Amino acid sequence: MANINPEEILSRIKEDKVAFVNLQFSDMMGKAKSVTIPEHKFGDALADGLWFDGSSIEGFTRIFESDMLLWPDLSTYALIPWMSDGNSAVARFICDVHTPGGRPYDGDPRSILKKVLKEAEDMGYWFNTGPECEFFLFKNGNRKIETALGRNIEPHDKGQYFDMVLDEGFDVRRDMMNALESMGIEVESSHHEVAPGQHEISFKYDNALITADRVMTLKSTLKAIAHNHGLHATFMPKPITGVNGNGMHVHQSLFSKEGKNMFYDGNDKYKLSATAYHFLAGQMKHIKAMCAILNPTVNSYKRLVPGYEASTYICWAHINRSALVRVPRYTVGKEKSTRLEIRCPDPSSNPYLAFAVLLKAGLDGIKNKMECPGPVEEDVFEFSDAKLEEMNIDVLPYNLWNSIKDLNNDPLIASVLGDEMLLKYTRAKQGEWNEYRVFVSQWEVDNYLNMV
Repeated sequence: MANINPEEILSRIKEDKVAFVNLQFSDMMGKAKSVTIPEHKFGDALADGLWFDGSSIEGFTRIFESDMLLWPDLSTYALIPWMSDGNSAVARFICDVHTPGGRPYDGDPRSILKKVLKEAEDMGYWFNTGPECEFFLFKNGNRKIETALGRNIEPHDKGQYFDMVLDEGFDVRRDMMNALESMGIEVESSHHEVAPGQHEISFKYDNALITADRVMTLKSTLKAIAHNHGLHATFMPKPITGVNGNGMHVHQSLFSKEGKNMFYDGNDKYKLSATAYHFLAGQMKHIKAMCAILNPTVNSYKRLVPGYEASTYICWAHINRSALVRVPRYTVGKEKSTRLEIRCPDPSSNPYLAFAVLLKAGLDGIKNKMECPGPVEEDVFEFSDAKLEEMNIDVLPYNLWNSIKDLNNDPLIASVLGDEMLLKYTRAKQGEWNEYRVFVSQWEVDNYLNMV
């Protein structure tokens, strides 16, 4: 990313009539956090950073070592459209978290991604990602919809995949896209998704750090615009029983410094290079451990079941969308678009950590020249257990508890988080699982109360 002159930023702030500056960062779980300061205090934050209490943020420091610094990344400057008008504006910067000694904090998800990106750059690779974030729009209604949390919620519309007539979310998505474009995010498409009230907005791929920043921006923007329309936007993986859940398919590619797509080989049947196959093999080897990051909630595993387009089997394919990784169709003259699409992640994940583990696993495959199994172009959902075993096709973890165990049993993926964050993350997720494990659901009451 290009270096930006602080004087230019200060000048832009004046020109844009900025009254307040929002300094944003991510906690361990990917929840957006922020501190707002008056415009006249931003010069101090630019020179010395901004102190904040890290002990109050999940996954950060202990209470007796709480002082942390926010350092704004000047390349992330944008005006927040729903907080701004012609008279005054609110600007935002995404920040890195530093220790009092001035070094990047090991527990900052953004810094964790930067470390793995640096490892890739040292090998001559630049990692690009392009996520497809799905979400639901809900309204308060009298009609009870059975949800994963038992709440009374109603989808905003009754539309289906690519619907026009029943797509009542068009106006909302239009306002969302306008807001994203005004913040420098190049939107590629939007459409109604499979389930009632379900939508998708996709934006152009870029360097994984820029993309992770944009995922954080997209989530907060969509929630704010939905709220302005009297709706609730949620990225919860499986909010409604019996319909498709929210996924975040991630398109991935490695480029050279000169801009060459290192995944492309015109002589290969699938147009994939040896580098791409090694990268894919590394991800398939480490996918079980990565699920704790890519699918980080109890609810994530309600989505990862056969029958709802969410991949559960560890295999890859070209046209088969039941596979974990898909190789999108090649278009002549579009070598730069050659990529791998991993289909299990969901948008409840922290994008910084998600992209970090995906890259780390792929680099491991490249370093060790791992052999990639052949593609599986049949519908794996129709395979019997015997055929799955015969073809050596494994499955993703069935629940959060198993994925956390897999994470702690995989030294490479665990090393991405580091010892301190791994411990905090494990404890938080084990606590989440234990709380869920003892909760008596409405399903159990309905099925057992009068039976036993």
